Amino acid sequence: MIRIADRIKLLGTETAFAVSAEAAAFAAKGNKVYPFHIGDINISTPSTVVEGTIKAIKDGKTGYCPTAGIPQLREAIAANVNASHGTQYQMENVAVQPGGTPTIGKFLLALMNPGDEVLYPNPGYPIYESQIEFNGGVAVPYTYSEGETNFVFDIDAIRQKITPRTRLLILNDLQNPSGAECSAEDLEELAALAIKHNLLVLSDEAYFEIRYEGKSRSIASIPGMQERTVLLYSFSKKFSMAGWRLGATIGPKEIIDVVAKLNVNDESCTNHFIQYGAVAGLTGDQTEAKNIVSVLKERRDAAAAILNTIPGVRCFRPNATFYLFPNVTGLMQNKGYSDYEAFRKDVLHTIGVSFCTRAHFGRPLPGEKDRYIRIAYAGIGLAELEEGLNQLKLFAEQEKLVATLS
Repeated sequence: MIRIADRIKLLGTETAFAVSAEAAAFAAKGNKVYPFHIGDINISTPSTVVEGTIKAIKDGKTGYCPTAGIPQLREAIAANVNASHGTQYQMENVAVQPGGTPTIGKFLLALMNPGDEVLYPNPGYPIYESQIEFNGGVAVPYTYSEGETNFVFDIDAIRQKITPRTRLLILNDLQNPSGAECSAEDLEELAALAIKHNLLVLSDEAYFEIRYEGKSRSIASIPGMQERTVLLYSFSKKFSMAGWRLGATIGPKEIIDVVAKLNVNDESCTNHFIQYGAVAGLTGDQTEAKNIVSVLKERRDAAAAILNTIPGVRCFRPNATFYLFPNVTGLMQNKGYSDYEAFRKDVLHTIGVSFCTRAHFGRPLPGEKDRYIRIAYAGIGLAELEEGLNQLKLFAEQEKLVATLS
């Protein structure tokens, strides 16, 4: 009999992929599906990246490469971050990764001992919680609430959760799934807390450059924080490269040296020729990359406008990410649903609209009353987006009519 290791029970998953598989199975039966469930951009990768990658393949860049990444890419990433963050990173502060997600586990492996407490956002990317617990840490959730124009972080609640055992803080500003964004004051307060309590910070900046209004800020830019912050850097969003699997860990050299050692043990090195494509993307013309953001902005505006006309729904319009996190408490009540999964599945099988719910982004917290769904608009064109969300609106209005008649 095969015996699976007990620790695997502690390992979670990115449940959006399960929703995606269910939607694909439904579509395979001939049904129309409107894919709002996963953040996979359906816009072409910029030609600079594609052509740079093809050239690298033809040039024979198909073998092993340095475990921390090719020097040219490490230097280009450091320069890119320094330009936007006002930091002073060098090549030695960068370790290339096969995507953004590996940074999470390697940050924890490098810095967290069993029993250490780690503050992480909930709702949030579910791999935070999974990796903390799998690696023997204590996952301590913090959350955010609805403000006037967007979700806001509760800094006082974070402060109250810090104990003598707290060692790490995971911060996903420009947040998945909610689009929540720290104010400049929030970041200053978080930095002060980190310095006061000697916390090391993982700043997940996957959406740093998916920005429609204003300017993105990083906690690493605050004096005293570059020395205690690790950045999660991703090519998946900015260059529409989710399937290429390329990212980086950026931080103090002593941490990056450990991460590079973990690279040796985990994957030896990141794909060689794709790294040359990324160099071409970072150093070449940015017109196509800017167009990605322009297309996403148009989708955001259209989606938020329709959602806010649906009975029982209210929705913010975040300045960054490609997610909306509408409050659907009224809609679910109107429909008679108390269970997220029953609601989600019925919407999929009735009108073909597929989405994730708050339940896919961490364990529910005590006292939660409002209900939310996540609308990802990166993987659906504008016409289908409008058609799908108008179907959801008709779905809600028909129920309202039935309730009125009864």
